[in-house]
Amino acid sequence: MKQILSALVATCLSLPVSAAQLSFDGSWQEQGFLRLTSNDYAQRGGSLGVTSDGTVSLLWKAVPDSLRGATAASWRWTVEQGVPATDLRRKGGDDRNLALYFAWTDAATAATANPNRATRLLRNPATKVLVYVWGDDEGRGTIQNSPYLPGLRTVVLRPAGTGQFSESVDLAADYARAFGEAPGVLMGVGVSADSDDTDSVIRASISSLDLR
Repeated sequence: MKQILSALVATCLSLPVSAAQLSFDGSWQEQGFLRLTSNDYAQRGGSLGVTSDGTVSLLWKAVPDSLRGATAASWRWTVEQGVPATDLRRKGGDDRNLALYFAWTDAATAATANPNRATRLLRNPATKVLVYVWGDDEGRGTIQNSPYLPGLRTVVLRPAGTGQFSESVDLAADYARAFGEAPGVLMGVGVSADSDDTDSVIRASISSLDLR
């Protein structure tokens, strides 16, 4: 299995891709979940301010064509006030301070899907998603199945708490660990904060979000 995963990652790394910072320039669009109330997002170019007060929603951006083959990402995130540790495997009890979504699909679906419609894209059977989270109390790098969508995997990066950290992730390697195959076409990136189950308050930010 280890040799297979190594081969898959090597294939991904051979694909040409640009490197760029995704600016929070006002082009990101908020996508709500059902009837739940929305978070407050402040797009400031190089950084994004996030406030969640008993709320949850997703801020979404379609990935430019030049970055659809990205295999790595990095960012800096800060949590000044956050939610307590929750079990991210439990539906309806899975609050987390911050989450970054990376969504891929196959080439055929990518040719016809609207990358700006996050909720529809995430529910497409051809879509697979890695969600990097600051929450729970599991060890760094733990991969969990989502209680909501079969094609979604949660990757714990930080346990619940506050602070400021820089992150660098190997998207291709994590995808291979989660799904046992090479990633397809990267369609979009999302940012979320979730405090509705614990009725807590999150005050946080993300900056310097790079794809390469």
